[in-house]
Amino acid sequence: MSIDRPEGGERAVLVHIHFPAEGMQEDLTEFEELASSAGACPVAVITGVRTAPEARYFAGIGKVEEIRSAIVHHQAQLVLFNHALSPAQERNLEKVLQCRVVDRTGLILDIFAQRARSFEGKLQVELALLKHLATRLVRGWTHLERQRGGIGLRGGPGETQLETDRRLIRNRIKLITKRLEKVRLQRDQNRQGRRRAIIPTVALVGYTNAGKSTLFNRLTGAEVYAADRLFATLDPTLRRIQLPEVGPVILADTVGFIRHLPHDLVEAFHATLEEVAEADLLLHIVDASDADRQGKITQVNAVLSSICANAVPQILIYNKIDLCENLTAGLERDAEATIRRVWVSAHEKTGLSELEEAITTLLSADIVQKSLTLTPNDARLRAELYQLKAVISEKIDEEGNFHLVVRMSKADIEKLFR
Repeated sequence: MSIDRPEGGERAVLVHIHFPAEGMQEDLTEFEELASSAGACPVAVITGVRTAPEARYFAGIGKVEEIRSAIVHHQAQLVLFNHALSPAQERNLEKVLQCRVVDRTGLILDIFAQRARSFEGKLQVELALLKHLATRLVRGWTHLERQRGGIGLRGGPGETQLETDRRLIRNRIKLITKRLEKVRLQRDQNRQGRRRAIIPTVALVGYTNAGKSTLFNRLTGAEVYAADRLFATLDPTLRRIQLPEVGPVILADTVGFIRHLPHDLVEAFHATLEEVAEADLLLHIVDASDADRQGKITQVNAVLSSICANAVPQILIYNKIDLCENLTAGLERDAEATIRRVWVSAHEKTGLSELEEAITTLLSADIVQKSLTLTPNDARLRAELYQLKAVISEKIDEEGNFHLVVRMSKADIEKLFR
């Protein structure tokens, strides 16, 4: 379901207010990239400094006048705020500015709506959009408080258009939530199947535009869409690869993260993000050329924590070293010889062998391949091995003994042979 909004132009005035509180700080350059990614054409950037947001307009009244002047001067039809606004603040600003106002959350949601391609991705984005819209339904509309009436148009006794729209949105949210629950159950069944087959999952995570999809394509030979822009890909992609000493591995390319990722999006993409939380290993892709790379690592780890994925083993993969001076491809180990970082360039295809070595080292520590000899009396144990899909090969000798090569996790070995 979509609700038509009054048409607006793409000429946009960008508003960025700096706050000293760390939790409220946003990045202006990233904001400009978000605006461009959404298809807006920024014509002016209004900046300011405040200790706290103003209750009615978020920005001070003087700054609001400055924004209004910029709208008139540049004939802008859209104002983008680099901050989350309350529904009341958006309504107040639109009334004063006589212009459509979109906050940072709405901007990110709009980009997601443009990028979603799969049925699941579109449902997830629609759910987030509807939840966001439900709190803002009264703004920008002149007909909502008119009484509905007429045959086939009555929403209920004395029901206003606003009440009807809210009811329709609630019903649509319930329907999409049920559909996504089916998707979640299907994904869970697929993961259970991979676990039974002892196929580990490695998920690529990272800040948006760190080069995850390009690196995913290099490792798998896939052709996932990759571009130098924010949120180039949304839909998760799974591919199977073979690694020495490990065997089959599932690589999962996931949606990129961003600071202050809207809660509705995290909630809507729960089924997708479970691939991250349930993974055996995370490759945390970092743009090595980014001056704020440490800050973005912190932001990604905050999102991982919010989806209960902070306990999953993680390696930092510093990508785009071709854009940096004095950086070469290779592995970096700590004092205990544990691999902590890998330096690569997906674009130049350097460091990929070291990355595969790192993945193999970390996964093979939990997976064991061994030869077993079972007698006919061990039929029950043999059946359990087959149920776990752990048997790679089997031969039977003249005496009826079974010679098996099995591949399984250390945890399963301990359960079967304790």
